[in-house]
Amino acid sequence: MEETYIDSLDPEKLLQCPYDKNHQIRACRFPYHLIKCRKNHPDVANKLATCPFNARHQVPRAEISHHISSCEDKSCIEQDVVNQTRNLGQETLAESTWQCPPCDEDWDKDLWEQTSTPFVWGTANYCGNNSPASNIVMEPKSNLASGMRVPKSLPYVLPWKNNPRL
Repeated sequence: MEETYIDSLDPEKLLQCPYDKNHQIRACRFPYHLIKCRKNHPDVANKLATCPFNARHQVPRAEISHHISSCEDKSCIEQDVVNQTRNLGQETLAESTWQCPPCDEDWDKDLWEQTSTPFVWGTANYCGNNSPASNIVMEPKSNLASGMRVPKSLPYVLPWKNNPRL
């Protein structure tokens, strides 16, 4: 039993394609090949059904119920379901010990205690009168060369919209 299990995990093992019996595919490439070959052989694909326990198992539709009852991968799935239900029962019994950390913040209180003026874009006096930075004069900076200015508004038609070659 263990030999067949190890043999099924061998990535170099050759598997026969269910869509074209002439195709011998390495096990590591088999899922990708199934997708490709299913598209290339839709007539055969309509006659085959995919196993719900292992998508690599392509079985004739007439035999799918027999395959489902005897599929080797079924036991793995059933064992996972049993383990999950056991763990679920244990998790619900365990009580959480997590506690919310204490919070010293009070945003409403901070809002009322705020004495400085709010920041307003484009104004130079955004430091409060009580702030040590209030005596600093902030000049607007510009990276433009001297003699140039920023346009006051954008043009209605942008030049690169008219000429598609730009």
